[in-house]
Amino acid sequence: MSHSPVPLGTFPTPVEPAPRLAAALGLGPEDLWIKRDDLTGLGGGGNKIRKLEWTVGAALAEGADTLVTTGAPQSNHARLTAAAAARLGLAAVLVLRGAPGLSRSGNLALDGLFGARLAWAGDVDQAGLDLAAAEVCALLRADGARPALIPFGGSGVPGARGYVRCGEELDEQVPEMRTVVVALGSGGTMAGLVAALGPGSVLGVDVGALADPAAAVARFAAPLATQEITAEGLRVRRDQVGGGYATLTGPASEALRLAARTEGLVLDPVYTGRALAGLRAAVAEGDVRPGEKTVFVHTGGLPGLFGHPDAVAFAEEGAAEFTDEVN
Repeated sequence: MSHSPVPLGTFPTPVEPAPRLAAALGLGPEDLWIKRDDLTGLGGGGNKIRKLEWTVGAALAEGADTLVTTGAPQSNHARLTAAAAARLGLAAVLVLRGAPGLSRSGNLALDGLFGARLAWAGDVDQAGLDLAAAEVCALLRADGARPALIPFGGSGVPGARGYVRCGEELDEQVPEMRTVVVALGSGGTMAGLVAALGPGSVLGVDVGALADPAAAVARFAAPLATQEITAEGLRVRRDQVGGGYATLTGPASEALRLAARTEGLVLDPVYTGRALAGLRAAVAEGDVRPGEKTVFVHTGGLPGLFGHPDAVAFAEEGAAEFTDEVN
């Protein structure tokens, strides 16, 4: 690795006990801990900061003046790429799936606040999104810019290095942990944790971002690990995808409410909501057991809640009216 990471976040992030949430899940009061990677600092926080330290470090080493990346309209990674560009004095172009005008809230509002330019790719699959990003980079080069294409979700071997560091932090903070639970999207976060802690210690909950997320995790983790990593050897739950990546599932809704009402902890509807729903199911099935220390990695994503109409409506329904007369 010829480049160094660029410092963007505030580390190590804290680990907090969650005894009321643990009890609600059927665990002991000292069994559950929350790794607060929603508190990484830059741009509203979240797990993508750890990856961007490495991917943006590589871009700077190559002399880039513009960061280009891809994602869904409410992409946390796109939002934090824009924030990183702003901090470093770079331009940012976000190539997003879909069309303009459907939403101006959530992460999209922050994209605009950070000064990012948006390129809408239409109704395309991942291959179409990648092609659109390549075309944007070609147009930027023709205009004299020096773009660097940051991979989808910041995931790849370089980005996964950021979560090797997170795994090392956890090893020091909760040395007796048995299972680390994390949302599995583009694969880089779980890959780094697997490389640092071993495949048996990490439970990934698939959110539906990739057709074969386990293969991506193994591909990213293998060059960083000291032991053999295979897709078949990973602990992955695929029961929380529901109607698809952008949908709000029933179990995720219940998880959002449970975390908020037991610990005042705000999750997002796409990633951490599904991850907690997966942990709940794992406890019910005996895969995660009382008496063992479990760490839930809170990967952030709060702004995305406000860009998800179904999640906002669900949250608002939880407020009961005060019916006594107020003078």
